[in-house]
Amino acid sequence: MAYQPDTATVVAARAGDAAAIDRLVAGYLPLVYTIVGRALDGHADVDDVVQDTMLRVLRNLGDLRDPEAFRSWLVAITVRQVRERYRVRRAAPDALLPDDVRDPGADFTDLAITRLELAGQRRETAEATRWLDEDNRELLSLWWLEASGELTRDEIVEAIEVTRQHAAVRIQRMKGQLETARVVVRALDAVPGCPELAMLTADWDRRPSPLWRKRIARHTRDCRQCAPAWSGLVAAEKLLVGMALVPVPASLGAGFGGFGTGTAAGSHVAAHAAGGSGKTLATKIAVKGTVGIGRRVLTAVLATGAVAGGGAAAVVYTHDDKPVASAAVVTSPAPAPRLSLPAAAPSPSVTPTSKKPSAKPSPSRSKKSKAPAAPVSATSTSAKKGVGTWQFDGIKGALADVGAGWYYNWGPDNDSMPGPADVQFVPMVWGKANVTDATLSKVRSESKGKVLLGFNEPDMDAQAHMSVDEALAAWPELEATGLRLGAPAVAYGADTDGGWLDRFMTGARQKGLRVDFIPLHWYGSDFSAAAVGQFLGYVDAVHKKYGLPVWVTEFGLMNFSGSPKYPTAGQEVAFIKGSTKGLESRSYVERYAWFGLPAVGDSVDYGLYKDAGTPTEAGKAYKAAG
Repeated sequence: MAYQPDTATVVAARAGDAAAIDRLVAGYLPLVYTIVGRALDGHADVDDVVQDTMLRVLRNLGDLRDPEAFRSWLVAITVRQVRERYRVRRAAPDALLPDDVRDPGADFTDLAITRLELAGQRRETAEATRWLDEDNRELLSLWWLEASGELTRDEIVEAIEVTRQHAAVRIQRMKGQLETARVVVRALDAVPGCPELAMLTADWDRRPSPLWRKRIARHTRDCRQCAPAWSGLVAAEKLLVGMALVPVPASLGAGFGGFGTGTAAGSHVAAHAAGGSGKTLATKIAVKGTVGIGRRVLTAVLATGAVAGGGAAAVVYTHDDKPVASAAVVTSPAPAPRLSLPAAAPSPSVTPTSKKPSAKPSPSRSKKSKAPAAPVSATSTSAKKGVGTWQFDGIKGALADVGAGWYYNWGPDNDSMPGPADVQFVPMVWGKANVTDATLSKVRSESKGKVLLGFNEPDMDAQAHMSVDEALAAWPELEATGLRLGAPAVAYGADTDGGWLDRFMTGARQKGLRVDFIPLHWYGSDFSAAAVGQFLGYVDAVHKKYGLPVWVTEFGLMNFSGSPKYPTAGQEVAFIKGSTKGLESRSYVERYAWFGLPAVGDSVDYGLYKDAGTPTEAGKAYKAAG
């Protein structure tokens, strides 16, 4: 999912920490905007409702007793604000607040169709959302996010204030209405059109409404020409996941710093945040709510993924002085699905080796040959399988027992955790501070497989934390090792146009730098059977985008900002079986590594081995993979 601040940030914000408040507003603004925008169908009121919601959240943050429940509390407040706006709209005279005042630039459906070039049943489904009743649009906005892995069913139950059973009934009714609306759209768009339907709708004003939905649906059931529209409908879950958009409407031009197109948006935001004439939405919230949000408020920008396969839309953020996830506005349809990903992987208990920097590497070393080493080809399918690990008792035995072909520890050597002779160790240059003569010499001696992994999650403050320019500047030093190079492994958004990795790869091409394969990290918060498709869809999307081999160097199921945080053993086993089967069958996937090998201490819920010879249920499933 899009980056959302952790509990520590909530606690700090509740205590009045201005920087934490900045992060909290920026991290959750896209979620609020998605719920409100979908529920109000892009109505001109969306901006005001989002602003009122965030104001209410900030004003009442001190009353939040359980910081871990922040997201559920936020979603409940958002839904109540949407309902309040419905009430106001119903009570207001039509002359003052027309029911269909909608900014075309803010229409979620039009954005989905235009930016993602939706076709077939996805287009029908997007258009069908216009035909839903108000209460069902509200529920769809929540269920849509559940299908994308952004929300859990428990959070939906709490938000709509009903029992879990009642929520299930309401969701089924909403899905039924959505199916009917899809048929209505299909019948109206049919070529050749039905003459009887044309006569029926002769007096229709072309505005979707419950009355006309019922009339047209009734006709399709009784009409021989229109009845086939009810056949062959793909389940909505399979169509909606990739359309979970968080658009920034044209009406927010000044409100969001007057975003234009291209990378200039980032500097534009910076100019406004630094005291320009425009104000970001978050800044307006701060002024209106007398909360010290400050100039470093992050502003959400739309970045979408294509709908072929599972995945939620990516939301990227622009800081006024540094990128947090990525800093570009999508100006053309993105080519691949986007999935819900965590803010950062839990840090291993062992810190990657970081030698004291020596003198800067000599320029002459940077100019060595850029010819890539030969691709790593597995001698058997199990050679693909690997693990990420940190120090624990029995590491060598566990590596042998699980049947891994390779492993890594986020560091340049395995001196403290040697593995079996037939299990390859792959070194990594973790971050900017590790680009030293000593470290690079070490990785050359350690890399028996002639492979080197690049920087670890440079897009995250808590990880390598490097700008794209910093990574590009350091890359020739890694290239000079002569080893086969994996790109920096971003925490999320590897398939996002204008994202950190996209900008790095663009810069590498422009500078003639070599990147031989793409390492990926992926964590899913949707623990259902859909997780396998979401994960593999992301892997496919990244390969399609860059045309390079892929290494999945971290993957697993974890909910970093909700509850439950981890799947059941059965859910994890099912995911491991399905995901590893898919990875093994993809020829462009050269390696993959579960996060992580130890199942001790903090990692007991997701690790594979308790000691040298005792696998968890997940460990048994991973051992059988390949």
